[in-house]
Amino acid sequence: MHLFLLLILPATAAFGQIDPAHCRYALGMEDGRITDHDITASSQWYETTGPQYARMNREEGDGAWCPEDNPSDPQYLQVDLGKLTFLTVVGTQGRYARYSGNEFARAYRLNYSRDGLLWKSWRNRLGNMVMEGNKNAYTSLINDLHPPIITRYVRLIPVPKLSTTVCMRVELYGCLWEDGLISYSAPEGQLMMPPGYPIASLNDSTYDGAHERRRLLGGLGQLTDGVIGLDDFLLTRQYHVWPGYDYLGWRNDSLGSQGFVEMEFVFDRKRNFTSMKVHSNNMFRRSVKIFSSVSCWFKPRLIADWEAEPVSFKTVLDDRNPSARYVTVPLNRRAAKFLRCRFYFADFWMMFSEISFQSEDTILLDPIVSTVPPIKKESTMSTPSVMTGNITANVSASDPPDDGNTPILIGCLVTIILMLVIIIVLILWCQYVCKVLEKAPRRILDEEVTVRLSSCSDTIILQTPPVPPRSGHAPTGPANTDPHYERVFLLDPQYQNPAVLRNKLPELSQSAEASALLLGNPLYDLLLLTSCHMTSGWLRACGGGYAEPDVTQCTPHQCFHSNAPHYAETDIVRLQGVTGSNMYAVPALTVDSLTRKDISAAEFPRQQLIFREKLGEGQFGEVHLCEAEGLPEFLGEGSPLPDRDGRSVLVAVKQLRADATSQARNDFLKEIKIMSRLNDPNIIRLLCVCVSSDPLCMVTEYMENGDLNMFLSQREIESTLTHANNIPSVSLSDLLHMSVQISSGMKYLASLNFVHRDLATRNCLLDRRLTIKISDFGMSRNLYSSDYYRIQGRAVLPIRWMAWESILLGKFTTASDVWAFGVTLWEIFTLCKEQPYSLLSDEQVIENTGEFFRNQGRQIFLYGPPLCPPSLFELMMCCWSRDIPDRPTFEGLYQALKPHVNQ
Repeated sequence: MHLFLLLILPATAAFGQIDPAHCRYALGMEDGRITDHDITASSQWYETTGPQYARMNREEGDGAWCPEDNPSDPQYLQVDLGKLTFLTVVGTQGRYARYSGNEFARAYRLNYSRDGLLWKSWRNRLGNMVMEGNKNAYTSLINDLHPPIITRYVRLIPVPKLSTTVCMRVELYGCLWEDGLISYSAPEGQLMMPPGYPIASLNDSTYDGAHERRRLLGGLGQLTDGVIGLDDFLLTRQYHVWPGYDYLGWRNDSLGSQGFVEMEFVFDRKRNFTSMKVHSNNMFRRSVKIFSSVSCWFKPRLIADWEAEPVSFKTVLDDRNPSARYVTVPLNRRAAKFLRCRFYFADFWMMFSEISFQSEDTILLDPIVSTVPPIKKESTMSTPSVMTGNITANVSASDPPDDGNTPILIGCLVTIILMLVIIIVLILWCQYVCKVLEKAPRRILDEEVTVRLSSCSDTIILQTPPVPPRSGHAPTGPANTDPHYERVFLLDPQYQNPAVLRNKLPELSQSAEASALLLGNPLYDLLLLTSCHMTSGWLRACGGGYAEPDVTQCTPHQCFHSNAPHYAETDIVRLQGVTGSNMYAVPALTVDSLTRKDISAAEFPRQQLIFREKLGEGQFGEVHLCEAEGLPEFLGEGSPLPDRDGRSVLVAVKQLRADATSQARNDFLKEIKIMSRLNDPNIIRLLCVCVSSDPLCMVTEYMENGDLNMFLSQREIESTLTHANNIPSVSLSDLLHMSVQISSGMKYLASLNFVHRDLATRNCLLDRRLTIKISDFGMSRNLYSSDYYRIQGRAVLPIRWMAWESILLGKFTTASDVWAFGVTLWEIFTLCKEQPYSLLSDEQVIENTGEFFRNQGRQIFLYGPPLCPPSLFELMMCCWSRDIPDRPTFEGLYQALKPHVNQ
């Protein structure tokens, strides 16, 4: 499963950000996915040179589309892509017709339209409209579009030269435009004249809409071109353009006294918006900062009023890190076709380079292009090549293509398919053998297994090196050479130096302080590469600076590691809750013992549950917020419910759908039995069940303050200002109290050898007394869908909270929960104003785990929150230790945090 995950990662688009370098999939001219009906033209020579024959590398009809010879009237070939598409590349050929044709377009222009009515002319970043065409009738020419365009309809307009006859064959490349955004409107950008620096022009130079009264109206441009601005806005990524080119920027005093920039966004249809991501510059030394807050209004259709209640969001301003960054703005699943957002200044200047949206309607990968590999990124090709399907073959400029190559290509494809079948069989066989070997009573030596991480396929490859020669025998040939450990991932240049990234890893040490990396079963058990000792600062953070006992007098394992038994991965049962929530990983012995027992929770009258709100849903179930009438009386004396002061009792009800499978039904009953075993003040409790009839339900506690993420994001840190203006606030003591409660609840789970696997503020519920209850509803809630990385519907992973070994190796343990606890602490002390690793896309977060694996000091950590005491941030860093034995236990974390609650 994990091998499959790594295989498909490159094909998955980063949320909210299209990368033009990877969005290069053939859209279907050659293979026929674009039908004849979708290809039209202004004219044609004959029926046999109609537009339906304008398919690259195809020779039907007379071999191409050829317009009538009328130089006074521009001719065009039009393609309807069917959906809004992010178009990045155009490929063209002339008419060859098996040696009988010699017509081609030496140059052409491109027009495009998103609605089929309003047509726009494409220009490159320097304003040129004409693209270089073909030099002969058979060689394909690939032109990158800089900038790319968002369109549904495309027209290719040949530019005749020297009265030559032109004919064309075409392929278009790109990917589905998932945002659905068809236009944005904003104030025009301004000039910036920093003393001692060149003038920066912060206008939207590729905007394809109208410019009226110093506003941009009805178009798209640099905020949707996939190019992220650099930290220094005076620098540009490429194209030899002017300073400030990548950013659209505004000066506070240029917009009057309003103090904000208002932008409107129009979408292709009504959508349920979950979040907006804004890439913003933060060079505060030059008076540039991210926006201080944003308010967004929604409108469902054109002829309607803006909804009165906006969604507002305040950012965490940063005066320490000048890096440009993505700011994620939750939009709370509001439905609309039109959005109006006001971004409020935090300094003299505000600059954006990209804005993107995620909605529930968004599909991660277009099924049209998911099976077609992208073409390699090239500018206009100097060496002629023939594009056949998905294979690029170089051809001499003087030699025409040979039809005899077709059997060879078919043979190659058959060979590739057979090789893939063999690889799959070998993988399945290896998994079977590994399971057998796990049960064998023998010790696997360090020298028996090594691992190579392949950068070309991004997969983990098992490799068994030859047995080293015995003493007195000479090595035999090159087989004795150890393989190098190549990189899995390449991080974005804005985070790492690309030249440095090509360095190869050192060989695995065979010293006593290192062991081999062993991938032994489908859940990849990990033997750590190193076992480094804690530094004195580590010790102070994890013990001496926090609580008794004095950890400087004991070893790391004595201080922080319990003697709880270790369970092999094959002994762990992981239940994915039927509601989509992330059920605990539980020892198999525990599950076996529980499934033999009857359900201990009492049967509650179903008619006394009054529906209030749907909190979330999964494949086989739903989570509802309900009012439970008479529940305290039903539970009787010793009820876990707090004093309600006469108010109704709110509960969360997980309900199995009627169409659920028998396996889902069995899992639901297992989930009930497991939940019934949990009894801790800081763990959500199962109160009762409704299982005597369908649909099956379990009733758990629910806190009136909702989840901790929403609670903190709506508050500021307590100060005289918050008191004077009656602003909802929390104190530093409150935050520490929350942290202690979470560590206490996780300490209880760890004592049972339960692994939560999804610890985060969204899974911590809060009552009016700020009591924390750890739950598992977060994954089922659409509000937090952007916190999970979705693999084509097959897996849902909270990667920004996951330890590196969980992402790369599928290893979930209490130590990986400790990692997630460190991220949860970081959320708490940023008041949940920012998503963890907001600077990184989902793919870059996964890439960063490769740096933890290599352990060469290039991994990226979360920054220290301004509210967080330095000693507490050291504790977070302990939780993110690369080596599992160097992470504290939850017992150690609880003892470290507890003394500070009442200080």
